[in-house]
Amino acid sequence: MSSPLATPLASDDAAELLRRHSLRVTAPRLAVMRELADHPHADVDTLTQGARASLGSVSTQAVYDVLRALARVGLVRRFEPAGHPARFELELGDNHHHLVCRSCGTMSDVECAPGAAPCLTAADDKGYSIDEAEVIYWGYCPDCSAP
Repeated sequence: MSSPLATPLASDDAAELLRRHSLRVTAPRLAVMRELADHPHADVDTLTQGARASLGSVSTQAVYDVLRALARVGLVRRFEPAGHPARFELELGDNHHHLVCRSCGTMSDVECAPGAAPCLTAADDKGYSIDEAEVIYWGYCPDCSAP
């Protein structure tokens, strides 16, 4: 799935996104954003390892703090497929869903069905004002389903 952000995410672009959302530009925030651009669907351990590789040292708690700050302003999206640790990706406002392989755990983006956020129309909304839907498709990737 294409993204409006260049991959890898340039530090200047990441810094501008942070400023635009009234967040301070810090080395851990920039490192985590670059990792998210390079590794969509990454878990905290993967993001921490990548941030450490670029910064030398950063605590796991610092990465959680960065993710929480980025999610609070809408720059990061968190999703948690059953049986997997929470995954994170840059929020691109593109209304996409995820495919997860039951065998190897590979995750891929898939566009929402055509139309203006059709998944936000529930058969019976029970009076809720729905503003988000999370859809995860489960199956077997081409490599795992090959004979």
